[in-house]
Amino acid sequence: MGERWSVFVGELKRVSFIAAPMVAVTVMQYLLQFASVMMVGHLDELSLSGVSIATSFTSVTGFSFLFGLAGALETLCGQAYGAEQYQKLGIYTYASIISLILVCLPVSLLWLFTEKILRLTGQDPSISFVAQKYSIYLIPNLFPYAILQSLIRYFQTQGLILPMFFSSLATLCFHVPLCWVLVFKLELEILGAALAINLSYWLNVILLGFYMKFSSSCEKTRAVFSKEVFLSIKEFFRFAIPSATMVCLEWWSYEVLILLSGLVPNPKLETSVLSICFSITYLHYNIPYGFGATASTLVAHELGAGHAKTAKVAVCAVMVLAVLETVIVSATLFFSRHRLGYAFSNDREIVDHVADISPLISLSIIMDGLQVVFSGVARGIGWQHIGTYINLGAYYLVGTPVGVVLAFVFHLRGKGLWIGLVTGSTVQALLFATKTSLTHWQKQASKARERILEGDCNTPTQTTSEFVHVDRG
Repeated sequence: MGERWSVFVGELKRVSFIAAPMVAVTVMQYLLQFASVMMVGHLDELSLSGVSIATSFTSVTGFSFLFGLAGALETLCGQAYGAEQYQKLGIYTYASIISLILVCLPVSLLWLFTEKILRLTGQDPSISFVAQKYSIYLIPNLFPYAILQSLIRYFQTQGLILPMFFSSLATLCFHVPLCWVLVFKLELEILGAALAINLSYWLNVILLGFYMKFSSSCEKTRAVFSKEVFLSIKEFFRFAIPSATMVCLEWWSYEVLILLSGLVPNPKLETSVLSICFSITYLHYNIPYGFGATASTLVAHELGAGHAKTAKVAVCAVMVLAVLETVIVSATLFFSRHRLGYAFSNDREIVDHVADISPLISLSIIMDGLQVVFSGVARGIGWQHIGTYINLGAYYLVGTPVGVVLAFVFHLRGKGLWIGLVTGSTVQALLFATKTSLTHWQKQASKARERILEGDCNTPTQTTSEFVHVDRG
């Protein structure tokens, strides 16, 4: 018992050293867009509304899809690194960059029709016009974002978190004053905000690219660009498409919630309150996502190396940290619920509504924190297709119908919609937890090893069946 406890404590320390900077990287990446929207908000109400709608639209139709596609590397690169097939990390990363850049082309065409699409959904014409302008300005941002997401997974799956931390910190420090100068001093307004994001993304790409090219830490995983890159694209998409679907189904459920809030009585109040709730939960989401990325990295490493028991211990260690963090945050929000709304509005009615719905926000924080870690485990194993079915069932067969019934049949309005969302995330977390608890880790280690070594002429002399019985746990 004492030996098992010492092993678990050691794993907890290892997880903490990876998770802490990964959380910081995720938050700083999010703050780039957030800072730009904040500065545009000081121009006028129309600019803020248009940019906010455009940010939501481009996230749903473009950035979330690219983000999800890049998640395939968490399986492929993570397991390849664990199996010591280091050159495959570079090959898969090149394949990801090419694939994501190709996807950017149809997304760019879609964004050219932003105004028409928004007006079809009933948005105000003047807001739709500003949203289209900002969406078009954001088109050049797709390409550095595609490269950046691929590079982030390249570094993440090797456990090289500190280079990402320092590059993200440098980028954020560069972005804030640059955005201020472009928006206010040069009076470029929303064009300046979009341009600042573009330049910041490219700076981050350049910093990580230089580190990848010249650092000895990446020496083993750098690969020569060859025909193997193109041959790997098919395998990349085999994981990328379900990975993107899994991510998008979850992200879109929040957008459905906001759209439905405009149909309830007093829609201005309900939409404002739900937007505040969404802002709180989404800002927090970046913290457990860092834990999920850590879980994905460690699980992929250990399965690729054939260490089934160690992968299981790593999952337990990450879950302990995630539970502690979510309980602390949710309790803090609950006990400060009567003042929480003042951070976003001075309207007493809005503040009171936020206080009324805060217990549900606290529950959302816990459920989202748990499910995002389980989602990371799923990416590490290669279960993106299973995650797709879970998210589809949890949010669209359970969560959204429950929310609609409570909001429009039982007249709970925005509160009913949020109960539906919480129900969906709870079902999602329970399904992921059940699937993870029933995992045959030895079998998954064997499958990961076989997938990575399949067709590789440089396969080590030790066979898969021999390897998976070697375990550090």
